This record gives sequence, C-alpha cells and structure tokens, in this order.
Amino acid sequence: MTQQQRAAIVIVGGGAVGCGVAHSLAAAGYDDILLIEKESTLAAATTSQAAGLVGQVRNSLDRTRLAMWSVETFSELEAGDGARPGWRQVGSLRLALCDERVEEFRRMQAVADEAGLETRFLDNHEAASLWPAMRFEEVRGVLWCPSDGYLQPSDLAMSYVARARQAGVRFLTGTTARGILVENDQVVGVETSGGRISTPMIINAAGAHAWHLADSVGLELPIVPVRHEFFVTVAAEGLSPDLPVIRIPDATLYLRAETDALLCGGWEPASLSLDPRGYPVDGQTPPVREDWDVLAAFAEQLAPQIPQVSQLGVRSVFRGWPTFTPDGRFIIGESSRVKGFVMAGGCNAHGVSGSAGIGRHVVESLGDNPSEYVSSLSPDRFTDNAWDWDEVTALARNVYEHYYAIDH
Repeated sequence: MTQQQRAAIVIVGGGAVGCGVAHSLAAAGYDDILLIEKESTLAAATTSQAAGLVGQVRNSLDRTRLAMWSVETFSELEAGDGARPGWRQVGSLRLALCDERVEEFRRMQAVADEAGLETRFLDNHEAASLWPAMRFEEVRGVLWCPSDGYLQPSDLAMSYVARARQAGVRFLTGTTARGILVENDQVVGVETSGGRISTPMIINAAGAHAWHLADSVGLELPIVPVRHEFFVTVAAEGLSPDLPVIRIPDATLYLRAETDALLCGGWEPASLSLDPRGYPVDGQTPPVREDWDVLAAFAEQLAPQIPQVSQLGVRSVFRGWPTFTPDGRFIIGESSRVKGFVMAGGCNAHGVSGSAGIGRHVVESLGDNPSEYVSSLSPDRFTDNAWDWDEVTALARNVYEHYYAIDH
C-alpha cells in the first residue's frame, strides 16, 4: 500500500454502490480516488446475491427519475467499449390481481407520465403474447414499461470499475476498514488491515458494515440488514432471456428468465434481520441459510400464474443481507457533525438497480446546491434526533415486509 497511503477520497465498499459512486465521481471530474474492499474480489458480498431487476415505475417523481437515470447509464455502459453490465432492456409487466392494485397502477402511471417515462396498460391477450408460459385469467390489469429490464449485478460492478480505472480511480481489495480517524470533527484517515490511509473524505458504501463505520466516528445510523432470498429453477420449457421482467405485487413476487430457467423471489411477511452491533466491523456478517419454507411459499404464490413452477427443481438459491432504513429512503450525503464523512447506504434493496442514480446523488450532495430531495437524504435526519434501536429495527423490517403494499 506504499503508493496508496494517501487519497483525496476513499470509498469503503466494493459492491455495486461503491463502484457506481467511484464511476460517478470520476465522471464528474473528481480525482485521486481510492476504493477499498475487504473481500479478495469486488462485488463479492450482497451485490453477487442480487437478482438484477431494474424497474423505473415508482410512486414518487424523485425515485422514478433516479431509476430513469440508472437505466440511461446502463444503456450507455452496454453500448460502450469494454466491460458491459449484461443489460437486457426487455421491458417489464406489472400484474394486478385486484381492483385496488389497478388503481394504484393508474397513479403510478400518472407519476411516470410526469417524469416522461413511457408506460401503458395492456389487455391480457397482449400480455400473454409477451409471456406465453404464464396464465393471465385472474389478472385484473397489466402495466407495461418497455424500457425496464434486468442485468447481471457483478458485471455491472465490473463495468463501473473498468471506466473508473480509465479515469484514474484506484481499487484495493483484501483490505478491511477497521475504523475512520477523526480530528476536530474532520475525517483525516481510515485505519485498515493494511495500515493507515490518510484522506479528508470517506464515502461509506460498506453495506451491512456501514453501521460500524458510522459508529467509528460517533454517529449511530439505523442501517438494518434484512434477509432477502430468491431461487433459480432448472431449465424449463417456454423460458428465454428475452422475456420481460414480471412483478406481481399482490403475491409479493418478482420473476424473470435466467437464460432458460426461472428466477423467482419475493418479500417475506415475517422478515429476519441482523443487529449490526452483534458482529464486528472486521468480521463476516452471519451466514444466510436457505429458508425452504419461505422459498416454497414463493412457489405456491406463483402457481396460479405459472402452474409448472411446483414441478420444477431448484438449481440454486441466492440470499443476502441488503440494508433497510426505518423510513425506506437512502442515506446519502455528508454529515454536518463530521466533515468529510459521506454516506452512500441504506439502499432498501435498490443498491444494484439504483446504483447509477445513487452515484449521481452523492456527486450532487457534495456540490454547492443539492436539490431539496437529495438534501432530505442526509444522515443528519437520524443523527439530529434520538431514536430507539428496537423501534427503528421494527420500522426497517416493516419497510421490507410491505415492499409491495399499495402506495408503499
């Protein structure tokens, strides 16, 4: 680390968010950037366990615009030279199984219209032509977004890395951040497993370890790792990679083709979370074990639309600890209490799909005139007020459990 003992900016965390922030900062003209990652490879933790779905239809204008920015970035990366993110712009179908959900889709379409995002309602016959292996008899409404799609999360991270390296960003793997060094309320460095790195700015993109880094500078942030898992079946007839992504909010499910197999995941009604105070900053998060009862419930929920799912064997299970916040919003920006300590975390399962937009928001937060929305994502919203850990954990788990609740 001799040549890398000093940097203008140190990013901690080499997942999609950290790599996306590095890419965005470099593109905005920042230099002397170093990213450190505790694992021996980048994108090895939560990012490697993500499903890679990218959806732009949201209930708020700001979140819709963030997602649109990410899609624009993914398209540029896919069309460019070098490493590509495996971006497939196959569109998405959002299925409503009740009239209340149809009305929510209409409200979401109004937001999309305001943002300039193309969507339209399809009749069931049109939808069935796009997904012949699916039954639509019980579907009350279908909202189609042609510019949605999916990508390969690890490929996305490597695509960010390739462009950032070209711009001079340095990457150091196998290096654990053990604590951030502060003098007179100003970041001055980070202590790592390889020694001290001097820097006036740390960007905390450490995922399930983000709480620990904040704690090391005296900030307690409610960043709660919550289990999420999905399964991939064996190959099945009627599945191909050009099929649209499917979301069935009333069944709390999402699915897509994984080559010629089916990828299916959902949101558990009784979630499982970690208390980050229970494991060390320089240790591993507790392992995520497959919960076959939960996975079987996903398959059962999907059976009315894809009856063959109950006969398909499971090839693999992916699971991780994405982090959630009690208000369901990102934590982005510099702390007013510790100058140079910048957050890029609490992504609420949008770390991969929102990574380009998050990177853009981080850049904006460091500028002179961040928008009201970006300013509202500041870590100050939690550090300026007292809160109870048990209460915010329950709220964060509630965000997860009600991810597909109407108007959530």
